[in-house]
Amino acid sequence: MPILVKDYKWSETPTHIHIQVPLKGVKSSKADVFCGEEFIKVHYPPYLFEVLLYKRVDDVKSSAVIRDNLVSLTLVKCEEETWGRLVSTRADDKKFVLAKKIEALEAAQKKKEEEVENRKVEKDRTKKYTVNEMLKLEQGARARIEDIKTEERTRTERELQEWKAKKKIEAEQQLLAEIDAIKTTKLQQTTARDEVIFKSADVIFKSADVIVEEDVDAEVKKESRKPDATVKEVTTKEATAKVRKSGGIRENSSIKVSFTPRVFPTPVRESKTLEENEWLEKQALARKTYVVDDPDLQQHEQDPDWLIDKANQLFGAGDIQGAVNAYTLAIRVRPHMPLLYTNRAACHLKLRNLYKSLDDSSKALELMKPEVDENAKLRLKSHMRRATAFCELELYVEALQDYEAALKIEPKNEALKEDAKKIRKVIQSNNDDDDET
Repeated sequence: MPILVKDYKWSETPTHIHIQVPLKGVKSSKADVFCGEEFIKVHYPPYLFEVLLYKRVDDVKSSAVIRDNLVSLTLVKCEEETWGRLVSTRADDKKFVLAKKIEALEAAQKKKEEEVENRKVEKDRTKKYTVNEMLKLEQGARARIEDIKTEERTRTERELQEWKAKKKIEAEQQLLAEIDAIKTTKLQQTTARDEVIFKSADVIFKSADVIVEEDVDAEVKKESRKPDATVKEVTTKEATAKVRKSGGIRENSSIKVSFTPRVFPTPVRESKTLEENEWLEKQALARKTYVVDDPDLQQHEQDPDWLIDKANQLFGAGDIQGAVNAYTLAIRVRPHMPLLYTNRAACHLKLRNLYKSLDDSSKALELMKPEVDENAKLRLKSHMRRATAFCELELYVEALQDYEAALKIEPKNEALKEDAKKIRKVIQSNNDDDDET
């Protein structure tokens, strides 16, 4: 049975009732206060204070303060008058008091349910209002974006037409210049060829005369050496005819040597043909462009080269999240290009999205298999970005593995060696601390 509190104090004004209930050493956190229009209760086990009021009070405006081992109740009267007493005249009627208690509790429960319902209605109304405002903002934003797109499209088309016109004029001018150059070259070649022909003819005739004279002397000497033979007279005319039957002077010529074209810089004897062919096939797959089924995207927004340039511009301007969005859209268009994942990993590092940076770096390295000289630089970047993310997450063992992989690509890089050395020291220090504990 609770102990009823009788040593309370109360006072009144025409508008207020003030009641002070002692806590009797009980912690204030254990006090439970209930205030209705006609019934007041303060319960702090094992003590109980309850009063059926003389008249009604405004339970909404009334208040209770618990401090200094005391519960202070300030009740606001519904009517401005002096009561002269606190307790109802029927406080001794237990049935009446019990009915008033139940009525007060039911009224409090009903009021609480109404407050909950009102809060719910207000919340729904606020939510609807917020949704409508967001829709208005979104529609306004879409309209502005559409206006910007239209303006950008118009400007791009105008610049494209101007560029085409400029290129057409340049092509015409270049064509006219080439025609003039061809005419000039042909004229110069014709003049030079005529001069060469005349000079060659003079040389040939002079050479022929020398050959004839030499061959005539040779014929005379040959005939003079024959034993017991009659020396025949060899005339210059006959010797000249004999020499000219031999065909004359041969022309100069050159031999062209061609080599088998190769994509990779290493010679065939040092190459890994199977790995190189596999890499070339992956390169062809990486350049394959897919069409994204999105009606909101313009045609140039599905151009991977345009998206890469846009992402680079945004990154350079400091709009890192915009660069991430551009790279993400480019990946949707070309999902097998490792460069896109490597660059997006750098953006995620800037934004401190470390796990996303790890995923993109790992994906890039996966796409760059087999490992050949052509993808060495990009593999180095991917390893370094993944190592940086591991270090930020304090996963130094994994970071060291990426540094060692990077050193295999560039073994003479002093900066990489120094960073790997620092990471080894950190790992050793952590191991020493674990041993001490």
